[in-house]
Amino acid sequence: MGDGEQLNAVDPASSTAARLTGAEAVKAHVTLAVGLALCIAAFFFEIRRALGGNSLSWAYVFEWPLLGGFAVYMWWKVIHPESGATKDESARAAQIAPEFNGMLAAWQAHQEELTHSREDNPSDGEHS
Repeated sequence: MGDGEQLNAVDPASSTAARLTGAEAVKAHVTLAVGLALCIAAFFFEIRRALGGNSLSWAYVFEWPLLGGFAVYMWWKVIHPESGATKDESARAAQIAPEFNGMLAAWQAHQEELTHSREDNPSDGEHS
């Protein structure tokens, strides 16, 4: 690695995930719908059991709506990945502490060395 090269080549603004669309979004919506339907069915099943005298079912009466709420939260995070972090937070995450710059340079040099050695001897990592 040359002296002029920058160690932190990651551009945080360009590495943000785009909003989920297309077939992936449809899969996420269907998964949420099925998951919520199961949570609602389980809630009504457990409330009937709890009202019938099964005291342990009261815990599940509260658990299933919480699980459904968590499913909605995770669905939102999958559909809108960029809404959670601001640009300032992602920029801070990409920076490293100054005392670790030497370690980073050594690691990158080692990785470059490994890449060159694999390019020079492509059959070393393959098993016959």
